[in-house]
Amino acid sequence: MAAVEHTPDYPPKTPPPPKRPVSPPRPETSLVGTARARMQVRNRRSANWSLEAAAWSPRKASGFVLDRLHEWGYREVDEAASSLTELLVQTAVADGGRRVSVHLADQNRQALIVVLSHRPGLAVADDAVLPELTGLGAVSCGTDTAEDGRRVWAVLDL
Repeated sequence: MAAVEHTPDYPPKTPPPPKRPVSPPRPETSLVGTARARMQVRNRRSANWSLEAAAWSPRKASGFVLDRLHEWGYREVDEAASSLTELLVQTAVADGGRRVSVHLADQNRQALIVVLSHRPGLAVADDAVLPELTGLGAVSCGTDTAEDGRRVWAVLDL
């Protein structure tokens, strides 16, 4: 009799899984491409304006900030708030972008004024403006630069 190969009635056995699972590629840990944290203002009054980066922008932004502070009941610090806002916006306009945005928030009788230049590709943050901001009455101030432009801010006691 001829030898007939027997075909099994069940599927063949699958190979066992590898002893160590394949590791996914390691994430890039370099800080070069890290985006700056987004600014979030929560649980307090806030306002913002977007302006053309022009010579008239500091004065206009100052008027917007003072009007909003008056709406919120703060009238004692008009000169300091106006001077700080104008210097912050002048600094952002000097970066050479097409627009600037001004952000205002208040909490515990303090106002936070933040100005963004929206000009990508700036060098490292220039902190030469910080002594001027403290001289105008800022209790705290700072600046940083990221891929999307420079952010300059000051906190003012109201």
